[in-house]
Amino acid sequence: MTQFVYLFDEDGKKGKELLGGKGANLAEMTRIGLPVPYGFTISTEACNAYYQAGKRLPSEMKRQIETALGHLEKRTGKKLGDTRNPLLVSVRSGAVHSMPGMMDTVLNLGMNDQTVEAVASLTYNPRFAYDTYRRFIQMFSDVVLQVDSFYFEQLLEETREAKGYAADPEMTAEDWKEVIQGYKELVRKHAKKDFPQDPKEQLQLSISAVFDSWNNQRAFVYRRLHKIPDDLGTAVNIQSMVFGNMGNDSGTGVAFTRNPSTGEAKIYGEYLINAQGEDVVAGIRTPQPIAAMETAMPKVYQQFAETCQLLESHYKDMQDIEFTVERGRLFILQTRTGKRTAQAAIRIAAEMVRESIIDKKEAILRIEPEQLNQLLHRRLDDAKEKSVIAKGLPASPGAATGQVVFDADEAERMAKDGKKVILVRPETTPDDIHGIVAAEATVTSRGGMTSHAAVVARGMGKACICGCEALSINLKSQHIAVAGTTIEKGDVITIDGSTGEIMLGEIPMIDPELSEEFQLLLSWADEVRTLGVRANADTPEDAQKAMEFGAGGIGLCRTEHMFMDGSRVPVVQEMILAETFDERMKALDQLQVMQQEDFEGIFEVMKGLPVTIRLLDPPLHEFLPDKEELLVEVTKLQLSGSSSDELMQKEQLLRKVRKLDECNPMLGHRGCRLGMIFPEIYEMQVKAIFYALCSLRNKGMDAVPEIMIPLVGHVNELKEMRQLVISAALQIQKETGQEFDYQIGTMIEVPRAALTADQIAQEADFFSFGTNDLTQTTFGYSRDDAEGKFLSTYIENKVLPENPFATLDQEGVGKLVELGVKLGRETKPGLKTGICGEHGGEKASILFCHETGLDYVSCSPYRVPLARLAAAHAAIKQAQKQEKSRELLLQR
Repeated sequence: MTQFVYLFDEDGKKGKELLGGKGANLAEMTRIGLPVPYGFTISTEACNAYYQAGKRLPSEMKRQIETALGHLEKRTGKKLGDTRNPLLVSVRSGAVHSMPGMMDTVLNLGMNDQTVEAVASLTYNPRFAYDTYRRFIQMFSDVVLQVDSFYFEQLLEETREAKGYAADPEMTAEDWKEVIQGYKELVRKHAKKDFPQDPKEQLQLSISAVFDSWNNQRAFVYRRLHKIPDDLGTAVNIQSMVFGNMGNDSGTGVAFTRNPSTGEAKIYGEYLINAQGEDVVAGIRTPQPIAAMETAMPKVYQQFAETCQLLESHYKDMQDIEFTVERGRLFILQTRTGKRTAQAAIRIAAEMVRESIIDKKEAILRIEPEQLNQLLHRRLDDAKEKSVIAKGLPASPGAATGQVVFDADEAERMAKDGKKVILVRPETTPDDIHGIVAAEATVTSRGGMTSHAAVVARGMGKACICGCEALSINLKSQHIAVAGTTIEKGDVITIDGSTGEIMLGEIPMIDPELSEEFQLLLSWADEVRTLGVRANADTPEDAQKAMEFGAGGIGLCRTEHMFMDGSRVPVVQEMILAETFDERMKALDQLQVMQQEDFEGIFEVMKGLPVTIRLLDPPLHEFLPDKEELLVEVTKLQLSGSSSDELMQKEQLLRKVRKLDECNPMLGHRGCRLGMIFPEIYEMQVKAIFYALCSLRNKGMDAVPEIMIPLVGHVNELKEMRQLVISAALQIQKETGQEFDYQIGTMIEVPRAALTADQIAQEADFFSFGTNDLTQTTFGYSRDDAEGKFLSTYIENKVLPENPFATLDQEGVGKLVELGVKLGRETKPGLKTGICGEHGGEKASILFCHETGLDYVSCSPYRVPLARLAAAHAAIKQAQKQEKSRELLLQR
């Protein structure tokens, strides 16, 4: 018989895979003696069983829930539905992975027309009792009966206005009774049935609703965004209610044991006196900072501070805590590992090492490589003028500029059209997640630092400002009134999520400065990793940035990017359009001077570190005007009767473009095939490299270039190109009297090269796997066409698990890489291997490279810190795996 239900204090530790993150934590907190309201958890297995039974609660599950409810009633001395001492419970979801705001919650379950009177009598507070009842009706109707909360809010607002009240606390018990009758009518009208009065029916319906919410649209979006499997299911936590709205000695709040934005080791959070928990997270009222509780409730604050220390010591990480104070008594509702910004994550990890809470390796694993991207974004240039129109709470750091939009759907649409937008709302709900994902940043006029918008934005590394009460947002007319200014939909604003400032127009931004903790963490990563990290850099400026981010060399210098500078394109075109060899050489001589200058600058910046230079790769037509545009120009000249010289030049250019035009340029006359047909182009580039070396030596410096021949598919191509490089080097050596240390290798980017790597290795000093093109040629996908036409549908429908251009396809492309390394090293045991596609900056791909035995990865300069950290993760995880295998071996 499957056990579906577990009491919080049940013997035997059950993991979050069974109890969900929330349930496992509630059980753990109960075991370590924290004041947790008692309850039980319905497991994630029960969720799957619910769906297998056709979205029904199986009879055995119902029986176990009834038994657990009996234990809860006995423990609390209260009974569900009792008219003298009723038990009220919360019904909350709790998935294996934290999914903030994605799942639905029901509070105050057990309230009905009879129990509300009992609560009024027990608390001597009829107003509180009827307020609690109306909250339950509204929440239950929204979550379970699918009656939009808007109707209830509208009725409540109309009632307040009719009675001349400014806020809910002014409502009396009689006022709430009136609202409750109105709420019941709304249920009858929109749900086509009466509001259920039987608490056990309420409980079963709520449990089903939480299970149903596992597959709602916003949960789908969140799981897809965070790559969470769909078959894990969610647990349901049934917990006795405690109330923070029983007077001024009561309250509720959310707090972190450390600051989730900066990492400062100080309790950070917010609370509301005389309020329920949803008031904090929903942003209905703007809360007070947690420090204020030390004055208002000193004993409770002291107990809470001690609890924070206990929790952090026990879990060895920063905790995100939900708590309630009921008549001066503290209750901990939930704790979980707190979400944090990248900046905070790094500081917390570094300081916890200093505090001997964790070791260096654990600190490295605490930081997800992708988080580092948050630190590499631009910030506002303080030297520039800015017109600050309002200031809210700095909920998530970072800066952003965009057009104002007021609707999540519109934010998504405009972002898809390539526009940068900032989503502005009074407050956000889980239904707005797609808009938050699409927008550059989010701004709300209500809510605090732990509201839905703040938590979701921080998790995504996006800028966010909350609680900006100065903004008067009119969703109907789609404008903002603030400080005597009106901001319309589509107007551009800039926000600074680090200060909470909102500014008119676009403000210039500058590159970030990295903290000491950031550099310290990466130095620890460098101590651990064995995989080298290089950068893809085509200019001295790119090379400088790579050095700043700790690259160990350049793994890919794309020489064609040097030709694409505006002033150089005419010379390149002269070379391509040359009718004779002499004409071509004249243009090549000019390009050689330019290339030499580039190489010299890059070598100088890299200070002796390896620089892999790929000779010209793209087809020549890419340097010429677009054929269709040129055809239009020629036609216009013909029709207008323009001068014959201009027309002849354009017609000549069009003939050349047509001659070079290819049906499939990606598989056409490019890469080493250019060097085979036009060896003088590659010879010019090689000479530029060695002349740059000579010039560098005159400055007292040196470099070891690695010359890479692109798109080799047959060993004979590399053999011929290798000889070309050697001949050019010998010519320069003879001319200058200098000798050069250099390597010649190839980029493995077509399947045949990987399959015949043993032969190709005979002519290669190194292999660099060009995984971008290798993915295209292995799948038979054109990257631009695939991503623009069908790839997103493939991923959404799970035809492919990941975008193979973002995460290396290990089953297909990865096998070719493994085979290429294996065959190449059979021929040359010491063959150096690396990858230079952007997969070199993606953590799963880096783990694969480490396990495959590559020597290095190469990625864009801004992804170098990420790659350094991911390489350390790979080394630590491999060591952990090996240690686990040894332990299992010893146990046998």
